[in-house]
Formats: sequence, C-alpha cells, structure tokens
Amino acid sequence: MTDEPISSGSGTADDPWLLKTPPLSSSYTIHRDERDGRAVLVCTVGKTVLLYDARAIDDLHAMLVAHGDWIDLGSADEQKPAKPGTVEAWGRSDDNPVGGWYGLKKGLRGRFGMYLPPLLEHLGLAELEHNARNNRMRAA
Repeated sequence: MTDEPISSGSGTADDPWLLKTPPLSSSYTIHRDERDGRAVLVCTVGKTVLLYDARAIDDLHAMLVAHGDWIDLGSADEQKPAKPGTVEAWGRSDDNPVGGWYGLKKGLRGRFGMYLPPLLEHLGLAELEHNARNNRMRAA
C-alpha cells in the first residue's frame, strides 16, 4: 500500500471518489446520491455502507474556516462517545447546522471524523495529516 493519499473519481455512483482513511491504512469510496429526496454521500467501506448528509461537505468546511486552526479528527463509532472539540464531536453535535448527526444510518452514524476529512482534502477544501493516529485537519 502506498503512503500517498489516493483520490480519484468524480463522485458519481458510476465513478465514485476513491479515498484512503487519514492514516492511509484503508481504501473506501464515496459518491453523491439522493435518498428519500435528500442529497446524501454514500460511503462504502468493504461491504459496509454508511450514509451522510451531503451538507456535511460545505458545513464542515465552514466550521474549519471559522475554527481557523488545526482540529483533531477524533473518529469514533456511533456507540462510543466522541472526544470533545473534535471533528467527530462536531459531526454529531446539537450545535452543528443540522442539529445533530450528519450520519443517517442508525447504528452506523459515527466515523464522521474518519471518512469525511479525506473527501474535503480531495476537493481542495482542507489540509489533512496522515499519521498512524491522532490526525488533524484545517481549512485549506
């Protein structure tokens, strides 16, 4: 496995974005779709499919711009508490623009801090660290 982030694709179901997790240890895809009249991001990790509100791209970028500095990713499964002050905590906070979880699939709503940051990096909206653990991001 290469130590460089993979990023390709156009973000459609036929040509999804091919990305790597921040530590560059796993590959996954994301594409835009619509479910029940809502724009969503379909994140496929192996055979697991997670759904996130597509607003997450613009909303996370706006939060990073407002934050103005590096912020820890803090990725965690839905069943585990998110470390305060992290991207993960923001992605499930009542204080974010959607008033709660960006993850839409009950039981699989977490890992916002793992799968959304590489997409923002690919889109040129953020800088992202690629350490083995404790990665951070900031607005580009």
